[in-house]
Amino acid sequence: MSTDPMAEIRASFFVECEDLLESLQDALNVMDAGDADAETVNVVFRAVHSIKGGAGAFGLDALVGFAHRFETVLDELRSGRISADGEAVRLFFQAADLLQDHVRAARDDGAPPDGAEATLVALEALMGGPKVEEEPASLGFVPMGLSFDFGGGDDAEPAPEAAPEAETEAGADDANRPRFWTVRLTPQVGLYGSGNETLHLLRSLAALGKSHVTCIVPDDLDLDESVAESPRLTWEVTIGGDIGRAEIEELFDFVSDVCQFDIAAATAMPTTPSDPIRPAIPSGNGAPAMPAESAPPAPDASAGAPLSDDPPAGQRPLSLVPPPRPATPEPTGDKTVEQGPATVRVDLEKIDRLVNLVGELVINQAMLSQSVSQSGDADPEVTAGLEAFMTLTRDIQDSVMSVRAQPVKPLFQRMARIVREASSSVGKAVRLKTEGEGTEVDKTVIERLADPLTHMIRNSVDHGLETPEVRLAAGKSREGQITLAAFHRAGRILIEVSDDGAGINRPKVLATAIAKGLVASDAILTDAEIDNLLFLPGFSTADRVSALSGRGVGMDVVKSSITALGGRIAIASEAGKGTTLSISLPLTLAVLDGMVVTAAGQTFVIPLSAIVETAKLSPDAIKRVGGNTELLHMRGDLIPLVDLAVRLGFRTRAEVNRSGIVLLTAQDDGSRAALIVDGIMEQRQVVIKGLGAMFGPMPGVAAATILGDGKIALILDPADLTQKPRGQNAADLPLAG
Repeated sequence: MSTDPMAEIRASFFVECEDLLESLQDALNVMDAGDADAETVNVVFRAVHSIKGGAGAFGLDALVGFAHRFETVLDELRSGRISADGEAVRLFFQAADLLQDHVRAARDDGAPPDGAEATLVALEALMGGPKVEEEPASLGFVPMGLSFDFGGGDDAEPAPEAAPEAETEAGADDANRPRFWTVRLTPQVGLYGSGNETLHLLRSLAALGKSHVTCIVPDDLDLDESVAESPRLTWEVTIGGDIGRAEIEELFDFVSDVCQFDIAAATAMPTTPSDPIRPAIPSGNGAPAMPAESAPPAPDASAGAPLSDDPPAGQRPLSLVPPPRPATPEPTGDKTVEQGPATVRVDLEKIDRLVNLVGELVINQAMLSQSVSQSGDADPEVTAGLEAFMTLTRDIQDSVMSVRAQPVKPLFQRMARIVREASSSVGKAVRLKTEGEGTEVDKTVIERLADPLTHMIRNSVDHGLETPEVRLAAGKSREGQITLAAFHRAGRILIEVSDDGAGINRPKVLATAIAKGLVASDAILTDAEIDNLLFLPGFSTADRVSALSGRGVGMDVVKSSITALGGRIAIASEAGKGTTLSISLPLTLAVLDGMVVTAAGQTFVIPLSAIVETAKLSPDAIKRVGGNTELLHMRGDLIPLVDLAVRLGFRTRAEVNRSGIVLLTAQDDGSRAALIVDGIMEQRQVVIKGLGAMFGPMPGVAAATILGDGKIALILDPADLTQKPRGQNAADLPLAG
């Protein structure tokens, strides 16, 4: 079945928009930090301009209109007529958010976002109101050899009747800068498809100063409608004024790959004697300028490559107009285009199918390994081939996983917008600091993290941070800070949301929990246990219902979402210093390295990344501390000890294997715990299989897998298994049975 080429191009445009919006946010963050240099401003301008140009090619009028007005204000910033102060940058962020909404609305054929006009009016107020632009007359079709003038600004030099002799020889002022430049412009294939057109380039050149434009048409120009998008014309523009080469080159930054241009110094502006035969074309300032046969400007060889005097084949010399260069010349030293790494856009469904096939390959490899090991004396060649097969399988799996892995940067940028909107809603000054934006994680994990992170960010803004007045009274800065960080630890990804607010009001949390009947009135809880009350369903300490909180639907939903991803969430707080929410997630939802263990005749898999070390359990190393709490004494440390079979309900405490094997596991907070198992079968790569909705979340169980013998084994979560339930010893409470 054939696909629509325009639909593919349109989809590519929106993918490119995501990259442009990302660079726009990066540059605005730099500006917000106080470093609004010229290059940073240009990055912002180019991103908006490129989005506008591409949108124009697809007739996305609402997007084009918004981007154009945004771009006009940014142009004033580039010229130095407005400054990037705090209020301006705030409006730029707001406009960038709305631009993103416009892009997504255009992509999904939705309605344009609300509130755009108010933001644009506020932006235009920075430059004294809307900028009224005179609309130059359309150039239409220009006869061969036709020349016309654009009037320049107030600083543009008038065209001299005759060039002074000194300038004829040097062509430069006292600062060795040419007073006149000749630009030869030849559009190439792709210019119009990228949303650009020659008229815009000519207008931009004319805005630099008084300009004289000549259009050169080849003899074999075909005016058939089928070739309307094939660029054939060449334009030669002579510009006068105090202009540097860099200013001209900058105009072509956006089209350097789809447009050939040459810049050379000229000695004078071409004269324009009247010609009653050819029609007059209105100039840029509205005054008519009569076309003329113009004398060629004499280029200054010292200032740039001279223009060719030999007309190319297929074009005729037009009066005294110099002929253009070939449409596809060799690259010159004046302008180079950097080529980025080659990429291919692949449907995510195809990658998912490849991941599933790799999973099946891992299972079959495990089955083959088990068959060979059970066959007794295996042929050395078979064993060697099997080992090579195992290595190859792992390499393929790593490569496929890296294809699915994506940096968390786009997700973090979305959270920056949440911070801006939430802080504005509650009247607080908040700054977001991000760390580890390049940390990669499975794409599926990133997509499902957006909602939990959004709620956590809003909770930090609403509950975690104080008002500016309270912060100043406490000796803090008026502006609160939320830090969003991502990093790898023990084969998992950790994402932390921390604030520098007042911390958790534990007496209020406990009183609220008692009032709601969530805990007993005489309960004695530790600080950590009080903090974890925030994750109970229906819990809220908000005094009133607002747009951000107070409805009793909050952190319990966040915890459920994280648990569904095979992750965990923890909370830590210090009074007066702030609160940190930590999310621990698997790097991928497909394959992991695990240790296959047995307990009470059952087979389980424990993620290898969670195991610090293994050791033989000695009865002398077990220490009992009050009640039934048992600790493992190892190298001077006392470590909580849990029997896996008892914890899962497969046997009673009286049947604990005191001579089994102990697995030392690492917790997210840096502490350790020990699991007693009966034996270790092997270490192998296993494919993660979800348990399905019918089972629901099971404490201590992360997922399931298929072993080499075809049997199903549960993949356990050691941190959940060794976590102490409120008011009980972890070893006393079975999870199942």
